[in-house]
Amino acid sequence: MCADAKNFYLATPLDRYEYMKMPVNLIPPKFIKENSLTPKIKNGHLYIEIIRGMYGLPQAGVLANKLLKERLRENGYHETTHTPGLFYHETRPIWFTLVVDDFGVKYVGRQHAKHLMNVLSQFYEMEEDWLGKLYCGITLDWNYTEGYVNISMPSYVAKQLVKYRHKSPKRRQNCPYEPEPRVYGKKAQEVPKDKTSPTVTPEDKKYIQQVVGSFLYYARAVDMTILHALNAIAAEQANPTERTMTRVKQFLDYMHTHQDAIIRFYASNMVLNVHSDASYLTATRGRSRAGGYFFLGSVPTNGKPIRLNGNVAVTCAILKLVAASAAEAELGALFLNAQEARIIRLTLAEMGHPQPPTPVHVDNSTCIGIVNNTIKRQRSRAMEMRYFWLLDQQVQKFFNFQYHPGQENLGDYPSKAHTGAVHQHVRPWYIHGNKSPRELPRALRPSSRRGCVETLGDPYNKRTPLPSVPVP
Repeated sequence: MCADAKNFYLATPLDRYEYMKMPVNLIPPKFIKENSLTPKIKNGHLYIEIIRGMYGLPQAGVLANKLLKERLRENGYHETTHTPGLFYHETRPIWFTLVVDDFGVKYVGRQHAKHLMNVLSQFYEMEEDWLGKLYCGITLDWNYTEGYVNISMPSYVAKQLVKYRHKSPKRRQNCPYEPEPRVYGKKAQEVPKDKTSPTVTPEDKKYIQQVVGSFLYYARAVDMTILHALNAIAAEQANPTERTMTRVKQFLDYMHTHQDAIIRFYASNMVLNVHSDASYLTATRGRSRAGGYFFLGSVPTNGKPIRLNGNVAVTCAILKLVAASAAEAELGALFLNAQEARIIRLTLAEMGHPQPPTPVHVDNSTCIGIVNNTIKRQRSRAMEMRYFWLLDQQVQKFFNFQYHPGQENLGDYPSKAHTGAVHQHVRPWYIHGNKSPRELPRALRPSSRRGCVETLGDPYNKRTPLPSVPVP
């Protein structure tokens, strides 16, 4: 269930009083007369002492949050040690997350959820949603019988397109960000040269920054297929050019074509799985890009396929340090993904799901040999020293680093730009749409491959409670 506290910031006692003066011409005469404020007006202003929280105060949010924690603590609810915003009860089987004034509650037994609502109702006017349909702007469609939940943000993209006055494209756009031309031979390892283009006006610069900011939350929450495009555009938004504006328009065309994305999460054993990958020399100034795909499933065993699920996190970032080889780029991407995985492992453990060694899939044999200490490290000594933190994590059994071919690595997709045909080919395995892969045109159906991933003809087959998705 979900809940919302109304007027959460208001009426919170301040640690220190604040003072403000307001021009009289901003106050309605009727209000001045009803409250007898005329004798208190001096030099055309009314001087006000603020003793409780109100909108506009910088400290209003933190004071309201501290007061809420004190009230919850008195009734046995405590915030977890390592995960801010995650609360649990001393004895009751109930957990909830708090984002500003929105409560997302997981409970076993309706009486325990009612206990939480009764506690909050003593201090706040609560709006309760016992179907758990909406949380932080995300719509949740629960199906307990078949064991899955769909999350989406209906009409969000359409509203943003209207906001930015974007016209409908004449044809479908299936590529959010145009990839650089492929280079073969010796020149494939050369640093790509940046193309020069005139700078845009300050108004266009602000427009680009607003588009990136508006769609970033949508990308993190629902549609991970646009993360690479947003990441690449954001890298140029400080000094955008006309080429950047062209890419923004192409991105908006893609959003117009693919408006309502849905992610489906199936019931699982809540074991974190990570797919890590990197693309060498694909970012500007000779940098490389890291990609990662995090999902909850089961522990893979010998002879049994891996069961995939919707993503709980996605890594799409440019490595800060310039990699001298593809192996070092893979090691840097694995370093970033392992750092993120450590945080998610803590959160899962505090939610009551202790984690075995997290299986991490990498498609670079040299990188796997380094972190598993199965190869003689000679030239790898020139690699960034901090990356070798991974060896300690493997020895302490926090991770189980495994080699798997790139065809079966879901972290490859967000690490680089792709053509429209590739996006159409791969999108059904990341985003749950209205059509299953069997209903797609034959040229766009993902192919079934043998390997570590179990292949099913239809990953959304209702008869399969936890489907296994083939990866192209």
